[in-house]
Amino acid sequence: MQGLMPLDGEEIARRAESLYIDRIRQAVEREENIGKMVIIDIETGEYAVDQTGLEAAKHLREKNPDGHFFGIRIGYKVAASIGGVMERD
Repeated sequence: MQGLMPLDGEEIARRAESLYIDRIRQAVEREENIGKMVIIDIETGEYAVDQTGLEAAKHLREKNPDGHFFGIRIGYKVAASIGGVMERD
């Protein structure tokens, strides 16, 4: 699509978090999914869940190769931590 400005990382994150809170959280925040990754296509609202997010991202990318995707660790405030503690939501 010509003429459209590319989305920056902050805008992608904002849209993904909004979709997660408004439409996805209630469907995925079950005990068996805590700690898994949900990958969200911010353009279509589709999402997929797996342990690391890799297969979920691959699945969504096959459906929408030019999509904008964002990952959220289910039940946590951050997706990953290096040398720290991941705080539960």
